[in-house]
Amino acid sequence: MRIALDVMGGDHGPAEILAGARQALAASPKLELLLAGDREALLQHWPQAESESRAEIVHCSQVIEMDEHPAMAYRKKKDASITVATKLVKAGRAEAVVSAGSTGAQMVAALFGLGRLPGVDRPAICGCIPTLAGPRVVLDIGANLDSTPENLLQFAWMGKIYAEIALGTKNPRVFLLSNGEEAEKGDERTQKAHQLLAVEEGLGFCGNIESRDIFSGKADVVVTDGFAGNVALKTMEGTADALFTMMKEAFYADSRSKLGALLLKPALKEVKKKLDYEEIGGAPLLGINGLSIVCHGSSKAKAIRAAILRTEEWIESGLMVKLAAHKF
Repeated sequence: MRIALDVMGGDHGPAEILAGARQALAASPKLELLLAGDREALLQHWPQAESESRAEIVHCSQVIEMDEHPAMAYRKKKDASITVATKLVKAGRAEAVVSAGSTGAQMVAALFGLGRLPGVDRPAICGCIPTLAGPRVVLDIGANLDSTPENLLQFAWMGKIYAEIALGTKNPRVFLLSNGEEAEKGDERTQKAHQLLAVEEGLGFCGNIESRDIFSGKADVVVTDGFAGNVALKTMEGTADALFTMMKEAFYADSRSKLGALLLKPALKEVKKKLDYEEIGGAPLLGINGLSIVCHGSSKAKAIRAAILRTEEWIESGLMVKLAAHKF
């Protein structure tokens, strides 16, 4: 099980990325890592890396920064860590690539380095979110800021396949994100997408869903464009953070509140764990001819470890085989 890791990407690379890599290696004896990054910088944070039998340093001299234009940077920086890591998958040296770097750069590297699956016009980032009924799928959550109705139909099929393979969901219920449940709700694109999804045989389309209902878990797969999906996801993250901050302030208001907080602490920790994106780690970029896992730019060791170990699960599940076999 060999995975290529972009060591230089993200807000906390390479220190936290390497810390997560070491934790993943300790947790999985079958795992091997190809560490794509600047050798000198890498060894500063992990001096023993060269003697680690299940890790190999693949030196790269460049990094695509978060504020760079993805396509232009990809063309200029041929030796960037995300580019090199992705090419390791193309060459068959790794079964997947994991990165917390620029999402745009990762998407460009995947498109040019791995190519799209036949029939897929645009890839989508497939996120897994916690709900009252367990984990559920939302896509796209950031790969495409604008999508056509045909793109949304492809996203729906990819999300359905992911839910079946990765989450073990039988007959996933697919919904389209809109501002109302009625078929005529939403802008022109959403209405056209609804029409396409409604007549697609075997998809399991159940209609529109409003963002307030996503956490209910009635939808196994929520389909939307990358702009709305990313806004919805970050709104959920921000709401969860704000809620726990307000609860913490309330619990420390007086002695009686502190006592109540002490009694509730185990339950609250469990709830916080379910809402913590670091427990999920990363999201696969679906629709490309290979596994490319997108991590949050602020990912620290815990999230990187989770992303690597979850990538192992996706490889073993045969996710790519199922996606490649579908006729989009």
